Amino acid sequence: MRGFDAAGHTAAAGTRKDSVMTRKILVTSALPYANGAIHLGHLVEYIQTDIWVRFQKLRGHECWYVCADDTHGTPIMLRAEAEGISPEALIARVHAEHSRDFAGFHVAFDNYYTTHSDETRFYSEDIFAKLSAAGLIEVRSIEQYYDPLKKMFLPDRFIKGECPKCGTADQYGDACESCGAAYAPTDLKNPYSAVSGAAPVLKSSDHYFFKLSDPRCQAFLRQWTQEQERLQPEAANKLQEWLGVAGDNKLTDWDISRDAPYFGFEIPGEGGKGTGKFFYVWLDAPIGYMGSFKNFCAKKGLDFDEFWGKGATTELYHFIGKDILYFHALFWPAELEHAGYRTPTKVFAHGFLTVDGAKMSKSRGTFITAESYLTQGLNPEWLRYYFAAKLNGSMEDIDLNLDDFTQRVNSDLVGKYINIASRAAGFIAKRFGGALLHAHSNERFHADLPGIAAAAEEIAGYYEGRDSARALRRIMALADQINQYVDKNQPWQLAKSAEHEEQLHYVCTVLINAFRLLTVYIKPVLPKLAQRAEEFLNVAPLHWADAGHLLPPAHLINAYEHLMQRIDPKQIEALIAANRESLAPVAKPVVAAAEPHSPQRHAQHQQHSEDSVQAVANPWEPYASIDDFAKVDLRIARIADAQHVEGADKLIRLTLDLGEGAGKTRNVFAGIKSAYDPAQLVGRLTVMVANLAPRKMKFGLSEGMVLAASDADGKSPGLFLLSPDSGAQPGMKVK
Repeated sequence: MRGFDAAGHTAAAGTRKDSVMTRKILVTSALPYANGAIHLGHLVEYIQTDIWVRFQKLRGHECWYVCADDTHGTPIMLRAEAEGISPEALIARVHAEHSRDFAGFHVAFDNYYTTHSDETRFYSEDIFAKLSAAGLIEVRSIEQYYDPLKKMFLPDRFIKGECPKCGTADQYGDACESCGAAYAPTDLKNPYSAVSGAAPVLKSSDHYFFKLSDPRCQAFLRQWTQEQERLQPEAANKLQEWLGVAGDNKLTDWDISRDAPYFGFEIPGEGGKGTGKFFYVWLDAPIGYMGSFKNFCAKKGLDFDEFWGKGATTELYHFIGKDILYFHALFWPAELEHAGYRTPTKVFAHGFLTVDGAKMSKSRGTFITAESYLTQGLNPEWLRYYFAAKLNGSMEDIDLNLDDFTQRVNSDLVGKYINIASRAAGFIAKRFGGALLHAHSNERFHADLPGIAAAAEEIAGYYEGRDSARALRRIMALADQINQYVDKNQPWQLAKSAEHEEQLHYVCTVLINAFRLLTVYIKPVLPKLAQRAEEFLNVAPLHWADAGHLLPPAHLINAYEHLMQRIDPKQIEALIAANRESLAPVAKPVVAAAEPHSPQRHAQHQQHSEDSVQAVANPWEPYASIDDFAKVDLRIARIADAQHVEGADKLIRLTLDLGEGAGKTRNVFAGIKSAYDPAQLVGRLTVMVANLAPRKMKFGLSEGMVLAASDADGKSPGLFLLSPDSGAQPGMKVK
């Protein structure tokens, strides 16, 4: 480990050393459909993937991240027709919009391509031909609904009618949004075309099927899905339900074709002639991963087969939402295996996003697009940090709580991490010409801040496992440790006396080095903030190996400029207002029994039913006056000691220092045992009610109350002890 007294091997010099073996990795995210805008729910996946890829690159691995727009299908064709443009023009425009939004949130694809490409067409046709040769493609005649006015077969989602189970009107052709029943489009009562409003007719057509039910596919998938760590445990269990035990035949064959008119690739026939059928999503969208990488290989001179060839030893990872797990962990591996290509090393599935505990809603203003977030001037790294603080590598859903979002960013990023640099930089610039201490022992640094540098491998393990939430908790715990060092040494007090000049220089040098280490750790999550920190520190771009040494003696740093602003709650209010649709009720149209169903009718009915507003009691009443609030004396307190209470299931005994002088403390019993280990509380700052009347308990006298948060019913997954920003001192009044 190198320190202040070590010369030469510095980040500024650009030398990198890493003990880990270099890996070759290809990473993909699910392809966004080119028929809509990127929204915050989408960004969960792309931010998670980008963090993981950036971490791998910081470790020195060869890691490529490719993706593409999913561009084919009936919705694309119909939207382009409605806009009076070609499908090619539509997907080109949407590609530019998607690229803009991803770049705005610092999602750094190595190649962001399109499935409407020569490369994707080649691999679609190649895989189809190989599956056909293996006897896994079969042609069958099926009956489908056909729109006689539009002269086209209708996808399930373009057929509407009354639910066959509950009778609810205007339901889609595959599932009822009212009762949740699943069914075939032919089961709908009084069906109509969502395209023209006409009553559809049943018509036969030949379709191509991939025989996923074939015993070869079943046997392969039973083995593949159970291989160690191929999938998350909960995903593997779900797949086992779908597969059943050996001898079961639960998998069904998949329709991989569509009839004209259709925007996509025509399926080739004998002699290179077209069949009049088009590849459906299963035979071109995920193959877009291969098409995008092939395009990238041509640009970079890479060997495509090294990553996709049968028996490839490189690593291949797919990041997806849990809603497409069936396809990516059953259909896709079987398709690749029997077409002679390698299968994914692992498939990583994540959960969905809710906002303030509910589904994203246009009426509440929480269906927020990436473009709107950026247009409103919110920092994209605020959201990157918050999502990272929630993601743990499982398939659990995550919630964007907008109040917590504001508090966590302001407290963690600004109040803890950035605060370290801002508290030291001014003294270094004004008192020492921008130079760190000329020499000091490495051992003293690690004695003063034990474990800061040694945490690198622990944090790396969390990132590797996609548990960015635990990584950030560890990083912020280190930030707390560093800020406690600040509070202990009080550089603002040292600066008042010339005799403490060298100690001031040392303390500030320690803080700058500690800030640099935290920057290495947090860089995968906050790449632009890290770049600004590197400019301030006057170092070359940091890599993970740079955690193995500190800055050299007398290193010059640049003038400090504030690295990140706090979130103003008014910005969140403006964001919600900008995304909120009118709550004015929409009148239900009167439709005569003989009148053809209109596609607009469904949209209006849904808008009215979802957005209806009922009067509810104000949850904040009865209100407290300012005089009532003024009676409560809230003070900052330091937890001097914390102990278990013998015989108490919920209580911890806290000894609180309110800055009242040596030996003067308060004794408080707090019901937080379920959430905290007493040993972790010692030294922490919190907020207490200082003028609460003492209460005699069987365990002793309680002389106040500490503040903690949970949900309204006290059923939160945990209690959360309140903490002030670093810099607050025991005894300060909260007002």
